[in-house]
Amino acid sequence: MFETVLLRSFATVVQEGSFTQAAVRLNLTQSAVSAHLRRLEQQVGHDLLARTTRSVTLTADGETLLGYARAILALNREARAQLLRGPKAGTVRIGVSEDLANVRLMNVMQAFAARHPRVAFSIRVGIPGDLLQSMDDNDIDIVVGGRCQDVQPARVLWREPLIWAGADWMSISPNLPVPVALHPEPCPYREAALTALAKAEVDYRIVMVCPSGTGLSAAAQAGFAFAPMAHSLLSHGLRVISPDEGLPALPDVEFTLFSAPGPSEEVADQLGDAIALAFGHQA
Repeated sequence: MFETVLLRSFATVVQEGSFTQAAVRLNLTQSAVSAHLRRLEQQVGHDLLARTTRSVTLTADGETLLGYARAILALNREARAQLLRGPKAGTVRIGVSEDLANVRLMNVMQAFAARHPRVAFSIRVGIPGDLLQSMDDNDIDIVVGGRCQDVQPARVLWREPLIWAGADWMSISPNLPVPVALHPEPCPYREAALTALAKAEVDYRIVMVCPSGTGLSAAAQAGFAFAPMAHSLLSHGLRVISPDEGLPALPDVEFTLFSAPGPSEEVADQLGDAIALAFGHQA
């Protein structure tokens, strides 16, 4: 069995092309590095390096061992990182609002699962209000979703406008109730939209209630209704309906991360950083 300290000195000498530079990088004396190489060659039974006064080159046996040495050192680093990284083991249950459940978020979760192989992650997609209630009931450890008012302490990942979305060709018909499509209760977008409509005394009619953001977007694209949504979710065929056209301005939406006290808090901090970066915002 080869000692990792010997393999590290060997790989570093090859990388630096010099015993002197390798010793500096490893914070060892040159004689110690030379001793490591002699011991390794004794264990192998062959010369690994061809030395001259100006250069160090690999022998055929050195070429063979170098690939194994680098792989062994990499596995050693990975094993150490995994064992020292928290949480050590367990389950982390994550609730995600429907408008964030897309490929970007799934990529973040896949990377997290790879970095924490001893942690069992599970995701529930739903409405923020329902997810927060589940966290209060100890059924979820972390909730990521949007809110329109500060109702409880949470980490704000980013803010963006909440807008009314409508089809590119659609306009509000005068003297008729405005058709709107909303998520079911309890939804922060629904609450913000209905509050704004009431304050502005806009005559409206709820023509669709749907838990899916895709469904609301489809209704808006078809011209069936106007729907409140985060500005970043505006897709092809939709436009922002301005207050000048008859729909009241809406508050900003804060995308936030809630975490229950306990071991999941450490993962929550890392997860918040990763999500903010993945969605193009500063952590």
